[in-house]
Amino acid sequence: MTRPHLIRLGLALLILPVVVLLGLYFLELGDVRSCMLDGGHWDYLDGVCRDTPQPFVPWLARAPWLVNGGLALSVLGLGMAMVGLYIRKR
Repeated sequence: MTRPHLIRLGLALLILPVVVLLGLYFLELGDVRSCMLDGGHWDYLDGVCRDTPQPFVPWLARAPWLVNGGLALSVLGLGMAMVGLYIRKR
């Protein structure tokens, strides 16, 4: 893999997982806020609005593969970008 391709792929892997995670977070946050404005309580496990109070369940407990996988891809992308920047031009 050439140096520019390694840098581009590394930067894409560094940025895209974080953007996807933030996008999914804000989509869920919109649902939670609309549920709360209607006077309900958000059920994080089922992803629905309920009439009774529900416990908060963090994203890491609900989808650990998504959170850990996204962060692992970001770290891999950082490493690839740094290796691409470290390799000398030929």
